[in-house]
Amino acid sequence: MQNLPHDKKIILFDGVCNLCDSAVQYIIKHDNKDIFRFVALQSDSGKEICNYIGVDQTKIDSIILYNPNIAYYYKSSAIIKIAKELGGIYSLISIFKILPEKNRNYIYDYIAKNRYKWYGKKGSCMIPTPELKAKFL
Repeated sequence: MQNLPHDKKIILFDGVCNLCDSAVQYIIKHDNKDIFRFVALQSDSGKEICNYIGVDQTKIDSIILYNPNIAYYYKSSAIIKIAKELGGIYSLISIFKILPEKNRNYIYDYIAKNRYKWYGKKGSCMIPTPELKAKFL
């Protein structure tokens, strides 16, 4: 895709999920190296990226980490890669790589399945403040 920043990693997230929104805000706050850009899965850009990388949005409603022209990761693997990029104490999350991906994703899926019930959901995607606008595609 031509219009994506090739020097940034792109996090696709559920734009109406309160848990996901909190996670995005947390990542932005701790992204000291300005590694990430963000896009809601529900947005036109999110749909375009999913189509480009071959992810069927009707079968997945997960966080996706896309490293343009290199690879993409979703579910628990995306969480581990994001934490590793944040560095410091966050990289300790990498210890969960010792668990089989199937087991990690079982836990991830359980949380994802209940996220609206536990954390609620918004009527629409978050609109970034002017200060954060550059972080979103």
